[in-house]
Amino acid sequence: MPARLSTVLARQGIDIPTPIQAATLPDSLAGRDVLGRGRTGSGKTYAFLLPIVARLVDGPAPRTRAPRALILAPTRELVGQIDAALAPLAAAAGLTTRTVFGGVGQNPQVTALRKGVDIVVACPGRLEDLIGQGHCTLDDVQVTVLDEADHMADLGFLPSVRRLLGRTPKRSQRLLFSATLDKAIDTLVKQFLHDPVTHQADSVQSPISTMSHHVLHVDREHRVPILVDLASAPGRIIVFTRTKHGAKALARQLNKSGVPTVELHGNLGQGARTRNMEAFHSGKAEALVATDIAARGIHVDDVALVVHADPPVEHKAYLHRSGRTARAGNTGTVVTLMTSEQVRDVRDLTRAAGIKPTTTRINGSTHPVLIELAPGERTLSGSLETTTPSSSPQTRSGGGGGGRNRRSGGRGRGGAGQKPSGQKSGQKSGGNRSRRPATAAHTSGGGSHSAASFSGRR
Repeated sequence: MPARLSTVLARQGIDIPTPIQAATLPDSLAGRDVLGRGRTGSGKTYAFLLPIVARLVDGPAPRTRAPRALILAPTRELVGQIDAALAPLAAAAGLTTRTVFGGVGQNPQVTALRKGVDIVVACPGRLEDLIGQGHCTLDDVQVTVLDEADHMADLGFLPSVRRLLGRTPKRSQRLLFSATLDKAIDTLVKQFLHDPVTHQADSVQSPISTMSHHVLHVDREHRVPILVDLASAPGRIIVFTRTKHGAKALARQLNKSGVPTVELHGNLGQGARTRNMEAFHSGKAEALVATDIAARGIHVDDVALVVHADPPVEHKAYLHRSGRTARAGNTGTVVTLMTSEQVRDVRDLTRAAGIKPTTTRINGSTHPVLIELAPGERTLSGSLETTTPSSSPQTRSGGGGGGRNRRSGGRGRGGAGQKPSGQKSGQKSGGNRSRRPATAAHTSGGGSHSAASFSGRR
């Protein structure tokens, strides 16, 4: 690696490559086409960002102000996250970048492209629009990356991706990264990658030793109280629903019950999505309720608990949802809520995912296993809209033996579990809180909502 890039990584405490990085970097740095397969959280982003920046720095001087590298990703959130990881590398190399995606006005994007940009990170739809309007050309692209290619296929983006790849020079370098490979991806590889080197590391089907899987067999009317109990423990939690309507309804229920919560789904405008993710990143929101839009590529530090409020339809979605925790070697817990009507579906789902979860029958809204899954004293601090930052960090007794380790994303179980002052962003923020024993499951107003379904319009 160029020394200036290694220095940037060292400042972030990164000095040892992940398996997918170690496998692909020699070939990608040498200019070869690469097909890299690794599960979410395996380090694929740096595996393609580092060779892009290195090759542009060492390559010929740009002939025009047109982009010299293109990164395509399926969602706006993933585009933003890639750009955030790229920013310090590009700055060290003196390169300019620009994100391009829909849901926001195009004028700032057009202005940046006209001024000239080295690397474009884009969603396919908006980029095609700008090319069609004459604001961008891909004639000078030296390296093209497809990130989360399988998700591109799932979302129906492959026709657009094919057209965009067809606009890049035929012998330019192309890197394709995906968690899984199917016939649609194989067709793309055969059409656009030249003699690619295939590397596989951390297969999506291989078990993650630092992730534990649990199924809670519950009655429908107890789902919301159980979710409130889990979400009111210390630390960040992501809850997945099957539909946009279900995500919105559940976020409202958690907020009403005293858990500061934000939602993420396709019905939100870009401004709302950005604000909600910022609130979750900062710790202002303790829970994120999302559809599968957040299952791919989104990284938030220290998410120790993922809950499938609605079991997903197929096993790939389960694995990608679950991959929001136990990232970069940290520990994490995955919980699936299952009603009696869903027993067969969940059994088939976990078998297809290659996991053997621990199943617990819960006949009410309280059970000792809830403390094991989400250790620490439960606190209800009011809805996100009414929550105000504390003037100083609060100390909370550990009740039940410790709390979630915000720094590592794991779960601590140390003695009284007293929380140190001056915690990082995972710390719960809030003004006046109601405290309840760690063994009590309680939800304010939960009874009136507990029979609500998390399913509905997609």
